[in-house]
Amino acid sequence: MTKTIKGKATEQPPDSSQIAYQGIRRMLYSKELVPGQKIANRDLAEKLKLSATPVVQALKWLEMQGYVRHEPNRGYYMAPFSIEEIEEIYEMRELIEPSLIPATIQNLNKEGLNKLKLALEAHLSAEREFYLKERLFRNREFHLTLASLSGKGTQIRTLQNVFDMLFLKYGGNYFPMSSLSATDQAHQEIYDAVALRSLDRAQTVLKNHLTNVKVQVVSSVKKMLAEQEKSEF
Repeated sequence: MTKTIKGKATEQPPDSSQIAYQGIRRMLYSKELVPGQKIANRDLAEKLKLSATPVVQALKWLEMQGYVRHEPNRGYYMAPFSIEEIEEIYEMRELIEPSLIPATIQNLNKEGLNKLKLALEAHLSAEREFYLKERLFRNREFHLTLASLSGKGTQIRTLQNVFDMLFLKYGGNYFPMSSLSATDQAHQEIYDAVALRSLDRAQTVLKNHLTNVKVQVVSSVKKMLAEQEKSEF
């Protein structure tokens, strides 16, 4: 961004709060900050090489988005795990994603189908030993590419926010290993159905895929929380 001073264009300094916000989001994604953790503002500011003010402003934005919570006289904490929240996130996906399939098929052209094929191939070719960040990212991109072909801007933006909450807060560490091959197969079947313009088939496979992943993720998180609870005694 530039501004003019006495007829000369000069660079406008970047917004420090926005830099802090993006920096904290990256830390969420890399799991440097995890659910329930107390946030040390000073340490965070030092890591981001910023003053405390933009960091606090960024934390306020993240609080409004549900990533952090503020406790009076105690400071900021990462929002804790919530089974109910995870279930709601997948319920949103179950509502939005299949509902976009009719418009996706109606709008489908050669270019759109090629984009979806590339997204599928990128996911299938990602590291398969465990759910690394690349594979998680490619999974997100396949679903968002599929949704984007519908042209439904408001619902696509809502879905992007849903994915942000799911992956930034809960991440791929909680996806069970058993779901990897099932996810590959489901994505392939979704692509095949869309390519054949088979509306019922595409919606059915997508709904079942989302429901199965929800059940597995919730089960995995419950097991993890139970193990954590045992270790505290």
